[in-house]
Amino acid sequence: MSAAMEKLSLFTRASAEVVDLHRFFVDWFVAGSADRADFSRFERVMAEGFQMVAPDGQILDRDAVLDHVRVSRATCDGDFTISIEDIRAGWQIEDAIVVCYVETQQRDGKHSRRRSSAVFTTSSSAPNGVEWRHLHETWLQVPEG
Repeated sequence: MSAAMEKLSLFTRASAEVVDLHRFFVDWFVAGSADRADFSRFERVMAEGFQMVAPDGQILDRDAVLDHVRVSRATCDGDFTISIEDIRAGWQIEDAIVVCYVETQQRDGKHSRRRSSAVFTTSSSAPNGVEWRHLHETWLQVPEG
């Protein structure tokens, strides 16, 4: 983490991480940009012990999430976008924060939306100075098709 990043609030760093990680996903999943995506960046920000509650209720551990993303490299032809909206801070203490946001995806002309709550803790070795500890996603609009 850079010295400039260290001076930013925990909410600002966590918000930047949400946006940056989803930018990585687009690069990683789209065939035309997958070669420039750095998977190690994703591994570095997923904390040991990370857990995710997927929108369908399935609980995934860190290894399952890493494996799923790893094998999904370059699986989209180009019609894939993610936008992050309505980022808000939830509960916070000195080195931990809950950040809530809405993720909208478009893939092959189909749209989906989900509300997410993510727990971050500080990490001096992570690009934005925070690492993902827990993620819970809930469908706002179930994907079509």
